[in-house]
Order: sequence, then C-alpha cells, then structure tokens
Amino acid sequence: MFSVSHFLFGGSGDRYFMSEQVSDKRVCFRCLVAGRVQGVFFRAAAREQAQRLGLTGYAQNLPDGRVEVLACGEPDLVGQFREWLRIGPPGAEVTGVACEPDTFQHPSGFDTR
Repeated sequence: MFSVSHFLFGGSGDRYFMSEQVSDKRVCFRCLVAGRVQGVFFRAAAREQAQRLGLTGYAQNLPDGRVEVLACGEPDLVGQFREWLRIGPPGAEVTGVACEPDTFQHPSGFDTR
C-alpha cells in the first residue's frame, strides 16, 4: 500500500494538506465548534447527523464552552458534516468552526462524551 497526498478544501475555502491511504480513501477531521453549543443538544444532534452520513468519531464538551468533534469517513460525507457543524441544531448559535485534518482512526460508531 502507498500514500498519496493532495489538498482538501474547507467550507470557507481553506486548503488542508492531507495524506491518505489509496486503498482506504477515508479521512478524519478534528473540529472545534464555538458559540452557544453546550446545553442545546449539539452533541446529540451531531451524533444523529454523523450516523445518518455513516461517519464515525465523537463529540464532546470542552471546559471553555466549545464542542470538540472528530469525524471520520468518506471525504465528501465528512465535508457535508463539516458544513452542518457551521449551522448546528435548532437552538444552537454557532459563531465559529475550526477544523484540521487528523490521522485516520477507526473508531466504532459515533459517541458523545
């Protein structure tokens, strides 16, 4: 197996340099979501959205009020999920989302922590 490198484009036009296994073609992104995202069922809604898209990973509250999300799966589906993170569920007020590529992991399912 060999690796190939390429650029992925974020929802805001950001470019990310990625290296992925050619035989797998799955990616992981770690995102930090800011705004009113705790106490509004953000993590549960993120899990529901991720499961609908067939993604794995987790969503967890951080002590500073943000939510950290790891999303792994097919690049186009992870991209759709990242776009959803910018809106969130009803009741959330997302003021910013910062995502960066992460080493591909094989988590089972999508958890809330």
